[in-house]
Amino acid sequence: MQDILLIEDDIDMQILICDYLGNYDIKVSAFDNPKEALADFWQNSDKYALIVLDLMLPQMDGFDICKKIRESSNIPIIISSARGEMSDKILGFGFGADDYLAKPYEPRELVLRINSILRRATKNSRSVGDFEINEDKLEIKLDGYELDLTRVEYDTLHLFLVNSDKVLSRETIANSVNGIEYNSKDRTIDMHISNLRQKLDDDPRNPKYIKSVWGIGYKFIG
Repeated sequence: MQDILLIEDDIDMQILICDYLGNYDIKVSAFDNPKEALADFWQNSDKYALIVLDLMLPQMDGFDICKKIRESSNIPIIISSARGEMSDKILGFGFGADDYLAKPYEPRELVLRINSILRRATKNSRSVGDFEINEDKLEIKLDGYELDLTRVEYDTLHLFLVNSDKVLSRETIANSVNGIEYNSKDRTIDMHISNLRQKLDDDPRNPKYIKSVWGIGYKFIG
C-alpha cells in the first residue's frame, strides 16, 4: 500500500479522494490546514510516496507550500486545483510540481496520474539487503532512512552494493570512483571507507556491511 499526503481544504473533495483512492490500495492522510500538513510532512517525510496539493488554501498559498517542500525534498507533487489557467500551470511546474490536474476531474484520472508518477519515481530504484538505491536522485537509504553522503561516499557505497559479496581491491575502487586517486602508500581510500562505516554505524572490528580483506581491499556483505 502506498501512503500519500493530501492538502485540500474542501472537505467534500477530501472525502471523495480518500474514499476513491482507498479502493486502489492508496492510503491518504488528509489535511485542510496547510501549516499542520507541513508539520506532519517534516515529521513523517519517509512515510509518504507523493503529495496531492490544492492551491487555494487558508493561511498559505499552494505555490508557497510547493516551493518550501522543494527546498529540501524531491517527493513527487501533483497540484490539484480549480485554477486551470496556463499561467498557473506554468507557475506550478516552475515551483517543482510533477503534474497538474485542473478541477473538476474524474477521480480515476488522479489514480492514473499517481500510478504513472510512482512508476517513474521507482524505475531506477533497487533494493540490496537493508539498502535502497535511487540512481536518479543519487540517494541511498538504509532501513528506510536517507543517508547523508558526500558524492565520493555515495559512489563508493553504490559500487559496493552493485558488487555485493565481491572482493574489491583498492585499485578497483579508485578506478571506479571519481575523486579518489590510488597510491599503494596513500590511505585516502581507507579514510573514505572509515567515514562511510561511521555513517552506516558499521563496527570495523565486527562489520555488518563492509569487511576488510587483508592485503587486497574490501568486501561488501550482502
